[in-house]
Amino acid sequence: MDAFYASIEQRDHEELRGKPVAVGSSEARGVVSAASYEARRYGVRSAMPSLTAKSKCPSLIFVSPRFEVYHEVSRRIREIFYEYTDLVEPLSLDEAFLDVTENRKKNPSATLIAREIKSRIYETTGLRASAGVSFNKFLAKIASDYKKPDGLFVILPQEAEAFVESLEIERFFGVGKVTARKMHEQGIHTGLELKKRSEQELVRLFGRAGSGFYLNARGLDNREVQAERTVKSISSETTFLKDRDNRVLLTVELYHLAREVMERTGKENFYGRTVTVKVKYADFRVITRSRTLPCRITGFDTFWHTAREIMKQVDLSAQPVRLLGIGISNAADEPEQKQMQLKLF
Repeated sequence: MDAFYASIEQRDHEELRGKPVAVGSSEARGVVSAASYEARRYGVRSAMPSLTAKSKCPSLIFVSPRFEVYHEVSRRIREIFYEYTDLVEPLSLDEAFLDVTENRKKNPSATLIAREIKSRIYETTGLRASAGVSFNKFLAKIASDYKKPDGLFVILPQEAEAFVESLEIERFFGVGKVTARKMHEQGIHTGLELKKRSEQELVRLFGRAGSGFYLNARGLDNREVQAERTVKSISSETTFLKDRDNRVLLTVELYHLAREVMERTGKENFYGRTVTVKVKYADFRVITRSRTLPCRITGFDTFWHTAREIMKQVDLSAQPVRLLGIGISNAADEPEQKQMQLKLF
């Protein structure tokens, strides 16, 4: 995702659009969690001390992070990924590897899939994403950063070695400031210069990472996309732009969330017995209310009836609601299912 936290804040607050924005604290000991592209033009970066950021960009606007919103947007984006493949390896809230060698759309073109996913993300969230397409993780990661923002860059097998040779060493995945400085001291500034060093020498200089650098300099990376998805529960939640205290409107919202959860239970073939409703109030106090049924829930009517009864127990008299969620869990009596291993090429 492009400037993920900052882009969400600009999406949700019209007055921030087109302006330099930093997510984080403006206090003396504060740190920038994320910076908009307008702020990056001044040299503002994530993990930068707030005082340094303000000195670089006096007009910088600081906004407090809303991590519950970022998690919700990330969840929705990840659901889009799973529409295409089960082989999803999240790196963080805003980044993931996808192996689409075999995909649910039966689309033989990874580039077309990437373009479609970018479009789906924008339609669903109003946010821009950048995609890198290649035949291994190292090259895909580099490609994803190459044309930001809103980029799509492809590195084909026949182009890989020449591309890596021309690459500045700072663009290598896993090469931070300290490692880059050490490489510069050794006369290594590009992929070609890195490629000229033996694996033994690189291991001596950089430890175990040296073997990876040796392979990467040749455009090689044998790591598979690692997807571990043991489903224990399925849930959905939403954070309101304005706090709500109207029970009817909240119940309507809960209905839509319940529909989403039940749709996903069918896709995952996961049927639980416990229904849980989650509420976060305006003062950030969180409560959950659950009910466990004697049998697994396989139909929406039972799920919704249970959720609606739970919702009636939620007190709305003291505080309005900022977040509402619903989930299903406890599939302890679920029969053993057959597992299918997708092919990796």
